[in-house]
Amino acid sequence: MSLTKRNIAKKISNELNKPTSESLFLINSFINIIKSNSKKNKVKINKFGTFEYKKTPERLGRDPKNPKKEYKIKSFKRFVFKSALELKKIIN
Repeated sequence: MSLTKRNIAKKISNELNKPTSESLFLINSFINIIKSNSKKNKVKINKFGTFEYKKTPERLGRDPKNPKKEYKIKSFKRFVFKSALELKKIIN
């Protein structure tokens, strides 16, 4: 079973004795804050991790069906999450 926003909202609402709609609003607000602030700066959450955009360099790619044919892959921004050491210790 994957963890979805709705599942997280249900767990929060059970722990706080609040309606699921309020906890879902809280989760969506949190995600929107991360999205809007990460475009400008890194978003660091203590003991959890860092969200940021990283730019990938331009590179050459090859067609798997025709390995001799090369094409250029443009550089683009990638949204990255780097977990904190505390989170890594919990997972491992």
